[in-house]
Amino acid sequence: MIMTTSAKSSLTSTTDNITVDIVLIGGGVMSATLATYLQVLEPNWTIYIYERLDNVAEESSNVWNNAGTGHAAFCELNYTPLKLDGSVNISQAISVNESFEVSRQFWAYLVKNQLLNSPQSFINNMPHISLVWGNENICFLYKRFKALQSCLLFRGMEFSEDYQKIRQWAPLIMDGRNSGQKVAATRMVMGTDVNFGEITKQLFTSLQRNPNCNLYLKHNVVDIKRNIDKTWTICVANCNNSNYQTKVHSRYVFIGGGGASLNLLQKSGITEVNGYAGFPVGGKFLVTTNPTIVSSYKAKVYGKASLGAPPISIPHLDTRIINGKLMLFFGPFATFSSKFLKQGSSLDLFNSLTCQNILPMLHVGKNNLQLIKYLISQIMMSEKKILSILREYYPEAQLKDWAMIPAGQRVQIIQKDTEKGGILQFGTKIISTEDGALSALLGASPGASTAAYIMLELLGIMFKKQMTSDAWQQKINEIIPSYGQALNDNIILTNHIRL
Repeated sequence: MIMTTSAKSSLTSTTDNITVDIVLIGGGVMSATLATYLQVLEPNWTIYIYERLDNVAEESSNVWNNAGTGHAAFCELNYTPLKLDGSVNISQAISVNESFEVSRQFWAYLVKNQLLNSPQSFINNMPHISLVWGNENICFLYKRFKALQSCLLFRGMEFSEDYQKIRQWAPLIMDGRNSGQKVAATRMVMGTDVNFGEITKQLFTSLQRNPNCNLYLKHNVVDIKRNIDKTWTICVANCNNSNYQTKVHSRYVFIGGGGASLNLLQKSGITEVNGYAGFPVGGKFLVTTNPTIVSSYKAKVYGKASLGAPPISIPHLDTRIINGKLMLFFGPFATFSSKFLKQGSSLDLFNSLTCQNILPMLHVGKNNLQLIKYLISQIMMSEKKILSILREYYPEAQLKDWAMIPAGQRVQIIQKDTEKGGILQFGTKIISTEDGALSALLGASPGASTAAYIMLELLGIMFKKQMTSDAWQQKINEIIPSYGQALNDNIILTNHIRL
């Protein structure tokens, strides 16, 4: 059963002498996760959450706006790049996997304490497969496989170049394939498919049972300013009434508004955001619910990104379980828009330009011509080309079985750099004031999968004093049994966590 979120329809006016403990901006998985941590750690704190849309989980957290992969680095080849000496660097894969394990522990604790319900409604087992072809790619995949075998977290991974073995893993990707084509694949049976939208909605439903937690939908934060006493004044507009605005005072502020975080950081006036810019990249997926197709394929198969393509564009053929229904996604196909949010404004990119970040953005454009060419080629792609790419992963595919749907909008981080002028970063980054009282999250994948880990890191930035207290330490260790420990070298703890 999918739980829905309700919220107060209007905002109770506050006066200058009333201060809440923390304001969270954005109704996505990040805000839901941070608020849940805080409700467990400090149930008496007053939490105000503002979402400008009429429901939570409508942007990047929405089930239709992402691939639903529980990013554990089992199949994502971009987390294991080649070093200059030809060996495979697995450090990021280990880090991503450890982070996802924190999310799994977090969700398990919430299920145990009835803050999340019906695990099968938001997480299901789905084997993760990497598929490549051609001698060079097969050599890389084998190197990756051998390197990961040294890691406890990746034990159980299988490698094969045998057609029939790979067909047993995923018939759809092998039937109709040229028998002369050399292919190789790895498989991790313990992969997952995750509905981050469902997690987000259930968390907000649980949060609202606490009278100290207030969720306001259709309320847009339009300004943030720091006060002399180090608190923050947040100006909020009611989307139902353009003439209605109110000011809320808070000790702490977290901006988890996805692509909108950059603009809000800039409005806050903090110097820490100087030099940062955003590069918006959208996407779209092919989707099919044809029972003949989806019933014969239960896996998430990832390939290698094409030359010049960003890591988030790695082709993948994903089994999804949405509202209990099996379906198949393929993509993403990149799109471009100047919007920072799917339901944002075409002026978002232009409004984010400042005298501090315009040069870094220009340098990134100059240094990433291959990426620009890739985006243009994606936008101009014909149906014939789309079908040919799909058939690289599903040789017998027919476009008549598929529909193209828009996915979420992502904003990649552009950061000022002394050597290159500006660099384009992939992943997520926390931006904070020196005292951590205002913090925000910029960037994209693997964000949602590692939300529990990222928000745990954020707690240490925003609440340094509380994080050292015995009360918080004891509670966090209860929530995350592996807290402060590496899983990769601890077989007893890893087995305990994964069983």
